[in-house]
Amino acid sequence: MHIPDGFLDAATCAGTACVAGAGLAWAGREVKARWSDQTVPMVGVMSAFVFAGQMVNFPVAGGTSGHLLGGVLAAVFLGPSAAVMVLTTVLAVQCFFFQDGGVTALGANVLNLALIGVLGGYGVYRLLGHLWPSERGQLAAIGVAAWCSVVLASLACAAELAISGTVAWKLVVPAMAVTHAVIGIGEAVITVAVVSFVRHVRPDLVYRPAARSPAVSLRRAVVYGLVASFGVVLLLAPLASALPDGLERVAERFGFAGRAMEAAPAPLSDYSVPGIMSPSLSTMLAGVLGTLLVFGIAWGISRGLQRWARSGEAGARTDAT
Repeated sequence: MHIPDGFLDAATCAGTACVAGAGLAWAGREVKARWSDQTVPMVGVMSAFVFAGQMVNFPVAGGTSGHLLGGVLAAVFLGPSAAVMVLTTVLAVQCFFFQDGGVTALGANVLNLALIGVLGGYGVYRLLGHLWPSERGQLAAIGVAAWCSVVLASLACAAELAISGTVAWKLVVPAMAVTHAVIGIGEAVITVAVVSFVRHVRPDLVYRPAARSPAVSLRRAVVYGLVASFGVVLLLAPLASALPDGLERVAERFGFAGRAMEAAPAPLSDYSVPGIMSPSLSTMLAGVLGTLLVFGIAWGISRGLQRWARSGEAGARTDAT
């Protein structure tokens, strides 16, 4: 669902970039206010895992493929504001290093996937979680929320395409909704499976909105998370479906696929390493490099927010004395 350059007009690109910027500013303040010692490593490892998961397209009905969005998955472990940071980091790296998603459309992609997908999905999870308090009910709530996150993001994308005059409302809205309703089933299954496993082995990693997370040992969690991310890249990414994703399929169906413009040159465009003749090996190496890059950038951003939070706490103590 990464919108390429050329699908949206300038006004829509500018407007979505402004809204996305405001949303990211809010997310940064919220992360600072709810800081805990596990934020830095968990943001890094979750960014790496989401990036790896998004490399694996799975086939769905009608000659279409889908991939993990990961917004609800990240929010369950980190909370919604940190999950916004995770998805934004992944989207930015995909855009500038892999030519996946347009540069001018980056604001729209952040708005759709990192803000509407994360916050809308997490809101559904919280609402249903109160209604279904049992353990199975919580997992069901997570599955429904993950499905909703994909559909909500697709509807936002459809609205932007219609506002830009790319395709008529009456065509794009039902097409995007139906296509991504099917893709959302895969999102729900993957999200529930990962959350169920982690809750069984490390329940302390689940986000608790009522209070700061307790201090826990995260060294093994980070190591295992990175190993899982590399495992996805090395074992599953080369097997990813080559079928068009939901947005690409809709674009082909309604005749605006040709509007996509070539983005700025990227070092690992199309998830491949230049000079590597084997497609599978090229994909694996690109995935490994991307996973490390996303992890490092997310870690660095989180460390910056950590210093900001600690400086604010030090200033508050100084003022109090």
